[in-house]
Amino acid sequence: MSLSPRPNLLRAAAHLKTLWFAIPAIAALVMLGLLGHWAVHTPAPITAAEAEPSSTATAAPPASGTAEPSSTSTSTSTSTSTSTSTATAAPAATATAEPAETPEPAKAPEIAKTTGAASFSPEQKKEIEQIIKSYLVANPEIFVEIQNALEDKMEKEQAEKLKVAIAENASEIYRAREASVAGNPDGEITVVEFFDYNCGYCKHGLHDVVKLVETDPKVRVVFKELPILSKGSEEASHVALAAQKQGKYWEMHKAMLGAKGQMNEAAALQIAEKLGLDMDKLKKDMVSPEVKAEIEKAAALAKKLGVNGTPHFLIGDRAVAGAPDDLYDQLERNVTELRKQGCSYC
Repeated sequence: MSLSPRPNLLRAAAHLKTLWFAIPAIAALVMLGLLGHWAVHTPAPITAAEAEPSSTATAAPPASGTAEPSSTSTSTSTSTSTSTSTATAAPAATATAEPAETPEPAKAPEIAKTTGAASFSPEQKKEIEQIIKSYLVANPEIFVEIQNALEDKMEKEQAEKLKVAIAENASEIYRAREASVAGNPDGEITVVEFFDYNCGYCKHGLHDVVKLVETDPKVRVVFKELPILSKGSEEASHVALAAQKQGKYWEMHKAMLGAKGQMNEAAALQIAEKLGLDMDKLKKDMVSPEVKAEIEKAAALAKKLGVNGTPHFLIGDRAVAGAPDDLYDQLERNVTELRKQGCSYC
């Protein structure tokens, strides 16, 4: 049975129990979002004062519409004159009356505050929560949509960060003098692999890496030892780097990744002996400061690049994580594209 590609971090987490703790958190976020959306679009309640028309909006009636009848014509004339004067003056007074008060711009934020979630009664909040809960229960696929959207966003952000990190560390990634190399040492395109000798996916991808080396004479493959799975992985890396000093790294690499079972110092030494290496020199070089420093530098480089799993391939400013079934096709396609476009550091 063939191994499936190494899943990314989020998809791997989906199989862990911790995801069940994340689901309520996601539901709470969705609930708060819908609640906020509802609150923003809910108009503020109209108060009785706002609904009642302003007393200053209607002009006051004249103080004296008609004069009282007089017993004499003079009085009538005078009264009529006075009445006319009064009737004329009243509208003038109404025209100059102060206009109705309107909310000042500075008061707008205060009005807006009343439309928030605080304006809902406990019964309303409970009803809203029940509506949202019912919706989520009836449409659980929304959690998958949220997870996929989050993964896409994180992958895009990681890809951009990786491009910057590769450009800043290009010489150490692709052209380090002490690098362990397979293929053409002067190849025009370099492929870099971070790996662990006890990584099942690294073993699965070995065939495709060998195929790339054997079918493209202008490809250079650089190997970065990243023994993160066990103490045996670190021991195996020491043996492999010691074999490099005898010009046998590629042979040791293929044999160790192709071997079954746990890889450690004892298993690695058995392979080295079968390949005819000088065992005394090998054991001395295994514990040399140079070998230790090489492993430490690869770990520091992986940290800078955000590489936290194996295998992880770099081609120019591109990356292929894991060992998908079409690994060779992906590597070959990226190499071909970079060969056409040009790559200043790979």
